[in-house]
Amino acid sequence: MGKRSRQRGDSRGLVLKKLAHLARGVIVNSYGTATLTLLALIVLSSTAVLGQVVPSGVDTIDLDQQLDIPLNNGLQGEERNQADLLLRLGGQAQRRGFFDKAIANWLQALDIYQRIGDFQAVGLTYEYLGVAYAKLGRYEKSEDALRRRVGLARSQEDFQGQISGLNNLGTVFLQSRNLKAARETFTEALKISRSVNSQQGEGLSLSNLGLVAANEGNYFEAIKRYENALTLRIQTGDPVGEANTRNNLGDAYRAVNNPREASISYQGALRLAQSSLDVSSEFRALRGLAQSYIAREEYLAALNVLEQHMALARKEKNLDEELFSLRFYAHAYQGAGNFLNARNFYEQAIALAGVLGDTQQQALLRNDLAQMIYSP
Repeated sequence: MGKRSRQRGDSRGLVLKKLAHLARGVIVNSYGTATLTLLALIVLSSTAVLGQVVPSGVDTIDLDQQLDIPLNNGLQGEERNQADLLLRLGGQAQRRGFFDKAIANWLQALDIYQRIGDFQAVGLTYEYLGVAYAKLGRYEKSEDALRRRVGLARSQEDFQGQISGLNNLGTVFLQSRNLKAARETFTEALKISRSVNSQQGEGLSLSNLGLVAANEGNYFEAIKRYENALTLRIQTGDPVGEANTRNNLGDAYRAVNNPREASISYQGALRLAQSSLDVSSEFRALRGLAQSYIAREEYLAALNVLEQHMALARKEKNLDEELFSLRFYAHAYQGAGNFLNARNFYEQAIALAGVLGDTQQQALLRNDLAQMIYSP
């Protein structure tokens, strides 16, 4: 064996010893006797991942990225107050994941707003309905509501409403894989944003155009769009939007096999998500960062990130995210040559996938485990 080979072997042995020590901490701290704690789960953004074609486990589309549109048209009265209450109740239901209840409240509010002639509120309510219908996968109803929203905004020369409505409408097209319509819709939103000097709208529209490019497989165009969007989102002080775009940028860098740049993007997204308490973006950044470190064969760093990810998943009672942690713990240990711990985590992941009824994930995990065990 040559000098370089001996050095590589010594280094690998040191890494394995450190991993084994860290593994004992992870297994004991997280599982004790390696039993799984079953937690309640409602995951809306990750149950229908229809975004860009990048490595699995990435949420790329967020229909809640709207521009704030306050209701401030001066209309008062008992009916208006009742409609406003229904709008707020719908918002509370949506935040708890009860979209059918949210829609029922908003439809009642819509009827009142139409009756009293509050068309600004009508438009906003249509947008809320469009977002909720999309969350439920009812894309035809979502498209109809959002088209009405855009139409009303145009009739009132409400440019901010047009920008918001068009971006949400384009996102529905993106989710339903109508990429041509999505690109046209986001491009229109971008033109309006620039015509009224709305940097917030321009940043949102550019980021969404990046998603279209990524869905088309044009990752270098996507990277350019995201970087331009990022500049604007930093300037406008939009930490939630900036975190989303940084996560998108990380996804695109991973898709072109540049895990180092991806890691930088995810680290920025993670800092922003944690400071703004944006749990969805925090999960996404941690997932991307773990996968990037594994791709770079930086297994200790990957395990540290996965420990953060598992802690967050348990705090949020999110079993799908726990499954991700278990799966990539297994990948990290396997990559480092610690097959005993890898097998342990594969078996836990297979058990949890069964609890979740995810037969496809269960089959993939069993195949990965079999390949590890029986490969020469």
